[in-house]
Amino acid sequence: MSAKWIISVEGRTYGPYTAGQMQDFAIHGRLAGHSLIARGEDGRFGPASQDPDLAFLFQSAATQTRRAAGAVEEPRKFGHSEPETTDEPSHYLIVADMKSGSISALEDEILRIGPAYPVMPQAWVLSTELSTGALRNLLVQKMGKLDLLFIANATQDKISWVNLGLEAETRVRRIWTRHPQLSAA
Repeated sequence: MSAKWIISVEGRTYGPYTAGQMQDFAIHGRLAGHSLIARGEDGRFGPASQDPDLAFLFQSAATQTRRAAGAVEEPRKFGHSEPETTDEPSHYLIVADMKSGSISALEDEILRIGPAYPVMPQAWVLSTELSTGALRNLLVQKMGKLDLLFIANATQDKISWVNLGLEAETRVRRIWTRHPQLSAA
């Protein structure tokens, strides 16, 4: 394994960079799967997601776990392929910041969906067979334009939100995406 990579951006090359630097770039959003990289000085640039030593940086934590266990995966389809309900209930943490009105309509909807408990003001745990997207779509109907909502599916390691804003979304995605350590070989 080459311990150094070069990155090409708009015809300019940068580097060489170590494995640790490449991992930091990916974690902080400076290196994407489509970024053009080459090993050492070989000059053959290709997408970072196709480099055998960097590809894992661009996979989800669930994919990495399944591959480590030797599971064969079906290709995942893009879009609304997640079923509205699942066979097993998922456990959710729901957090809201209601700025535009009463919290009671949102809380009533959460309690109607399935077994739920308010763990603190504007935060609930919930068990339901609804998918993360379906749950979000139901709850957003009880919110105003200024209200914030964050949903964490603890069973399936998924998150969803409403009105967090671009900076918060970017930071949450970086934190939620787990990256195993890349060896510096």
